[in-house]
Amino acid sequence: MINNKITISYYLSATILCFSPMVIGAEEQNEALNLSVEDLLNVEVTSVAKKAQSLNDAPAAAFVISNEDIKRSGATSIPDALRLAPGLDVARIDANKWAVSSRGFNGRFANKLLVLIDGRSAYTRSFAGVYWENQDVMMEDIDRIEVIRGPGAALWGANAVNGVINIITKPSSQTQGALLNAGGGNREQDFGSFRYGAKFGKDTTARAYIKGFNRGENTHMSGGKAGDDWNKVQGGFRLDSQLNLQDALTFQGDIYKTAINQSSIYPQIAPGFQVTQKEGNDSYGGNLLSRFQHTFSPSSDYSLQLYYDSYTRSEGTYDDSRDTLDLDFQHRFALLDRQEIIWGLGYRFGHDHIVGNRLQNGSINFTINPDSVSDQLVSSFIQDELTLIDNKLWLTIGSKFEHNDYSGFEGQPSARIMWAPYNQHRLWAGVSRAVRTPSRLEQNYNFLSRVIPSPTQPVILMVQGNPDYRSEEVISYEAGYRTTLIKSVSLDLTGFYNDYRDLRYPLQGTPSFNGATRILPYEFTNNLQGETYGVEIATVWQMLDWWRWDLNYSWLHTQLKDLSNLRTGISPEQRVSLRGSVSLSRDIDLDFWFRYVDSNLAVVTSGDTVIKGYSTLDLRAAWRPYQGIELSLVGQNLLEQQHLEYIGEIQTLPTAIDRGVYGKISWNF
Repeated sequence: MINNKITISYYLSATILCFSPMVIGAEEQNEALNLSVEDLLNVEVTSVAKKAQSLNDAPAAAFVISNEDIKRSGATSIPDALRLAPGLDVARIDANKWAVSSRGFNGRFANKLLVLIDGRSAYTRSFAGVYWENQDVMMEDIDRIEVIRGPGAALWGANAVNGVINIITKPSSQTQGALLNAGGGNREQDFGSFRYGAKFGKDTTARAYIKGFNRGENTHMSGGKAGDDWNKVQGGFRLDSQLNLQDALTFQGDIYKTAINQSSIYPQIAPGFQVTQKEGNDSYGGNLLSRFQHTFSPSSDYSLQLYYDSYTRSEGTYDDSRDTLDLDFQHRFALLDRQEIIWGLGYRFGHDHIVGNRLQNGSINFTINPDSVSDQLVSSFIQDELTLIDNKLWLTIGSKFEHNDYSGFEGQPSARIMWAPYNQHRLWAGVSRAVRTPSRLEQNYNFLSRVIPSPTQPVILMVQGNPDYRSEEVISYEAGYRTTLIKSVSLDLTGFYNDYRDLRYPLQGTPSFNGATRILPYEFTNNLQGETYGVEIATVWQMLDWWRWDLNYSWLHTQLKDLSNLRTGISPEQRVSLRGSVSLSRDIDLDFWFRYVDSNLAVVTSGDTVIKGYSTLDLRAAWRPYQGIELSLVGQNLLEQQHLEYIGEIQTLPTAIDRGVYGKISWNF
């Protein structure tokens, strides 16, 4: 049974490649839109089980954002493209920052979502999250983005608490020839990219690219320009070689440099008690990755991956640089015809250097001790998929075991079951344990958070790291149902309940006096508990051969226990996304994207702020006058002149996201 499933997935992969030609012409454009609903459910995913399988057979809350979805949405960045998936909370803070999370707990420094780009982790140990402004690829090179809502820790390890996002780029064999993009508008002021792919010998292909952009500033909610404009230049390459019938090698890398402008508010002890300063934050970095894959048979293979990643950036109050070396091995094989086992080993070494910066008023609000550390992570995992009833019932059990220098040993087991009562119906359920390990800042830093004015003694609120801070934990329960109701309509329904323990809680310590001020310390502890539960729905309706609708709805309830006087951010309860894709002819596309986001509570150092719910409308029109040439016009956030999506936890002035329009020309040759 397992051999048959794997063989089918191999044929499925080859079929999918047929729908990703080097140069997308009008026929291929319409063919992509005309994929049946059943074909959409059978698209390949690899993130759920670390192997190729159809989305329909994945016992998890999985969603795939295709290259065509990204293109027709008009999204120009990875975070904006992630809005296409249900269950994800994506909020733009300003022109250069995003808050992205899955199933709640969103923020600029959200720390419960694991993000991968071609197998390379975008995670930073500094705050246990992702610098989204650093994560970029050439959007046309993305093959798909696999979004797994819910824990993925049994395979991917710590910090895959509420989800896994796996950004997978196309092999270089699918990007041959040249592609030139250029465009501009009021928000996307000017952008361009160039990619060239070539073949070297019979079984080796490669590509190289360079891209850059200037993005304009938005408007402060209080009025006036936000000064949050930024620019970025990035380049990279990828080489794929089929060494022989059994062995394949991939080698790729990227390098980037970005200049970010922002206005920030910092507390100060002197009268006025806060200062606003304009900053220019520079960031640069790069990565190299190599992957070797050996195939024994359709049911057995192994892979060995090595990558190096480096970044250096300024965050206003501190500079943060980190080097990471990661080695990963995994092996898949069939056992006794009814079992398929995947196991692996991993080792990661990191070295960082974090120092506080002096502000324009001469003060230093951020310190960390020690300012430089080296850390290691050693891990292993094993997963067993058992066929209990042929073509009807499967059980998947597994666990990740790892040791890190911050919380020691962690075990993260998972069990999932899938039942197929009929060919077009899938029901699944799962229970998992996942942890979010401590970050450098939580254990080692001190930060001047706020100064409360007083005619006698100002009160200084200091947030302090705790060397004894432990891992956060979640026990997650999930269940889902997928079906093709009729030939033209699909439904994917998921319900979940998450029980969180040992969440971060800044506990007030003993006040002290230094003569002129009163110091009120807050130390990170694990004293907060909580729970979330909700429902996520994704449906596709192929109304006509040339007209498709995609509707997503997410409902989330968050309940944090024993809050006392803690201010906390709560993600929106409801989110709706409705897209319509129309191909009026072989050469003309029209796209419609409506979104609604419920109100939510922002975390700010001066008190709680309610962010009103908002609705947005994006429109896109594309015309292909000649083969290989496409002209497109995109309008974003068209319902309002501006709206507020999020307020950064610290240092950030509330910034509205303005209405935008841009035009683009793409030339394949």
